[in-house]
Amino acid sequence: MRISVFGLGYVGSVCAACLAGRGHDVIGVDINPEKVAMTARGQAPVLEAQLSDLTADAVSARRLHATTDAGKAIAETELTLVCVGTPSEATGGLSTHYLETASRHLGEALAEKPTRHTIAFRSTMLPGTCEDLLIPIVEQASGLRAGVGFGVCTNPEFLREGTGVKDFLEPEKTVIGELDRASGDVVESIYADFPGRIFRVPVRVAELSKYVDNSFHALKVAFANEVGALSKALDVDSHDVMDIFRADRKLNISTAYLRPGLAFGGSCLPKDLRALVHLARHIDVSVPLLANILASNEEHLRRTLELVAATGRRRVGIFGLAFKPGTDDLRESPLVELSERLLGKGYDVRIYDPHVSLAHLMGTNRDYIDRHLPHLGDLLSKSADDVLEHAEICVVGSRENAIVEAMDRADGRIVIDLVRLPGAEKRRGEPGYVGVGW
Repeated sequence: MRISVFGLGYVGSVCAACLAGRGHDVIGVDINPEKVAMTARGQAPVLEAQLSDLTADAVSARRLHATTDAGKAIAETELTLVCVGTPSEATGGLSTHYLETASRHLGEALAEKPTRHTIAFRSTMLPGTCEDLLIPIVEQASGLRAGVGFGVCTNPEFLREGTGVKDFLEPEKTVIGELDRASGDVVESIYADFPGRIFRVPVRVAELSKYVDNSFHALKVAFANEVGALSKALDVDSHDVMDIFRADRKLNISTAYLRPGLAFGGSCLPKDLRALVHLARHIDVSVPLLANILASNEEHLRRTLELVAATGRRRVGIFGLAFKPGTDDLRESPLVELSERLLGKGYDVRIYDPHVSLAHLMGTNRDYIDRHLPHLGDLLSKSADDVLEHAEICVVGSRENAIVEAMDRADGRIVIDLVRLPGAEKRRGEPGYVGVGW
């Protein structure tokens, strides 16, 4: 394919050289004549492992060129990857100045081009930037309509400095946020034989995916450093501790717990987190990340309460009560806390959980429910249909078969889904269905 790459900084230089190395004809575009001259001479404009040789080979094979003329580059290519910078503003917001400038240049060039051209934005940008800001700029400058006169995708990069070439050529995933199917087909064609899964998703999903990745990486570093601070104060080798942590690929370094839904609870997580934060305070070690996890969990529970309140209805059916499906453990269950607060605000609550029977609760589990929901026996039903008949609002905290089947019969009721019921992706936006985090 004939590809132009706007921006010859770190991301653009890697993309241009790698694509040229795989046989595409690539034109690098930059407003900085020095970067353009270096690339044209076969010299990488940034320092990165393998990039110098890759750039030299691509220029020598006449598959990589460079120019300051955006119009010429658009005229001679079919696909443009926009890799310009999006630096922070003084306020902490994202500067879109370079993206806006590139979009205007693209639009002006497309106005002169008789054939359809596809634009793929690889720059890191906040959800809504492409559709609400950049596409209108290109449309205004070109006189064309996105998805008809030209194609648009977002195609975020997941490159690490120092291993950028390897990351580009051996990706764990490729994300294509497509405005329309034809645009996605063009972008996917350059990654078709790459390893890793290809995700073709809505534009905003792709935009947000980059921020989620980087935020989680930052979270991991901060978490490890707080563990280090605690360990040092306790005269424990933090690397020994984290070696044990990283060895668990079933729960710790895995997909476990990484799906939005119900707040966490149970007999372990809240208790152990509180104890660790208490210890940190006792030995004068500041752990703001760990100390605010419970606050974040509380905020998520508050959001659920607000969803119920926003309906304006008073009869609530809660489906699922234990903190984990398939158990009757009610200790610090967020569903118990939710029920308690709804009752305190005067809601008429009925509860169904196929595994919870008041007669079978014992020990600390019974003590906990006696303190928090002393009238559980009056609220609990043995039938999902009985609770469904009572409810104007169904709060779903379990994916048990009986509950899923009951929700299929919940016509005319508002369903607040805390667990992402089967088929939820098709129900998003439907009247009467509310997902807590989707």
